[in-house]
Amino acid sequence: MIKINMFSSAEKVPGQGVASAYRELVNLIQDHLSDKFSVFLNTYRSSDISHYHTIDFTFYLSTFLPNRGRTIGYVHFLPETLVGSLKLPKIIKPIVSWYVLAFYRRMNALVVVNPSFIPDLIDAGIPEEKITYIPNFVNPNNFYELSIKDKKNIRKTHGYDLKKKIVLGVGQVQVRKGIFDFIKLAQRNPEWIFIWVGGFSFGRITDGYEELKKIIKNPPKNLIFPGILPRSELNNYYNIADVFLLPSYSELFPMSALEAFSTHTPTVLRDLELYKFVIDGYYASGADIDELESQLKTLLSNPRIYKQYMQKAIDASIKYSPKNVAKLWEKYYAEQFEKNN
Repeated sequence: MIKINMFSSAEKVPGQGVASAYRELVNLIQDHLSDKFSVFLNTYRSSDISHYHTIDFTFYLSTFLPNRGRTIGYVHFLPETLVGSLKLPKIIKPIVSWYVLAFYRRMNALVVVNPSFIPDLIDAGIPEEKITYIPNFVNPNNFYELSIKDKKNIRKTHGYDLKKKIVLGVGQVQVRKGIFDFIKLAQRNPEWIFIWVGGFSFGRITDGYEELKKIIKNPPKNLIFPGILPRSELNNYYNIADVFLLPSYSELFPMSALEAFSTHTPTVLRDLELYKFVIDGYYASGADIDELESQLKTLLSNPRIYKQYMQKAIDASIKYSPKNVAKLWEKYYAEQFEKNN
């Protein structure tokens, strides 16, 4: 049996997509591949494969220890993505960017969640043969469609008007996520309820923290910020939403979109080139706030088109199911093990 040591600190900071992706993979192996792989979490015991999900400095140092086996880095972000999410002093930004790439270069192999990252990694001096694309996925046991009755009961419990349409956003409260456009859309469409689930996962160093904090304290009447929620409660919010909207300016492979697909919720995303590598055809898109608003109005007023995008969400949930992705990880881990033996 191949021994895999998973390294991650993502769950220490709630509300991160990296944490969701990490937990999904651990559960995937334990549920589907436990006869082939034995998984340990954040230990320094001897292993055949050491899989790093976050770039902690202690994890970097651990790669110099003996018996690490094959080291694999999970590329959930590029330097510019990380730096753009945080409000850092100018002198720190190049250091952070250097360290991220140094960590990736230290790995024997890398897994990217979006093939659009590959050219950037190659430009950074990482050989293409070291890089493999494996998509994210969502476990349907955690995110699934509820009955109409359950959806109504959840709305009643939270005090949401049953007659009003709900537009849901999920993610960290930060500029990169397009939160200001989400707020403006709420102001421009008072007939709908807008809900943003998430918070300041990185506290005061979050980009836009001070201005966003003021808005959260005094939002428009139709805009609600429930904060960071456990995954079980998050599934309820996807289900009571009529449309999921992520107006993010920069994403890698958004776990929130996969979660929305898994609950069969029609999805609207900003028109980003990198989405086209992984989930093209399963969502409606808009290049700016006006186009995003137009897409929302079309979906919420046209039952025929709404049903089409509900079906697209269902199709996406099947494509990125644990069963399909498990086969990719099984093959990949086996190949990596062989390279070290």
